[in-house]
Amino acid sequence: MRLLRHANWLPARNLVSDLFDDAAIARVERQIDEWLGRIRSNYPNIESVDRAEGDEFRWFVRMRGEEKEFTTIWLTLGQRTLRYETYVMPAPEQNAELLYETLLRRNEKLVGAHFSIGIEDAVFLRGELVLSALSETELDRAIGTLYSVTEQLFWSLLEIGFAKAKAMRTQRSSTRTTERSGKPLGGSSASN
Repeated sequence: MRLLRHANWLPARNLVSDLFDDAAIARVERQIDEWLGRIRSNYPNIESVDRAEGDEFRWFVRMRGEEKEFTTIWLTLGQRTLRYETYVMPAPEQNAELLYETLLRRNEKLVGAHFSIGIEDAVFLRGELVLSALSETELDRAIGTLYSVTEQLFWSLLEIGFAKAKAMRTQRSSTRTTERSGKPLGGSSASN
């Protein structure tokens, strides 16, 4: 079956994104390094930006969060696209059907990313950009989308999939309140 353009019923062109040669990939690689350096300097919650060893074109952006302690975003450069992804949570221990339904419904609202099931049935948030559309603004948007969606939904997804998540969240909130105030919960600190 051939795909046709509706307007004049001619075969459609460019059904696949452009294939970048080695020189073009090397230019994009240098641009990504520069862009990530600038992005890191603009966001204090970015703990580190690292590169994978070997021949693979892969970066790791590690960010400190409010809800999820750390979010690591992996960027992988291919000949046609830049893939980006982050690990959200392990496979649920309970309510799997409800969790997956929640993720699918959430996918409907996301732009540039989608939830998926990965290795060991863990939940990931992933996206992909064609290299011809890649810019510093788009890279920033992709990283920001994965980070903000993970921050927004982390605890609510955990609470669906894990019975002990609500207690863990309450304990974490109490600990953080104590750390910020410098006083134990339930009153002032004891003095000698």
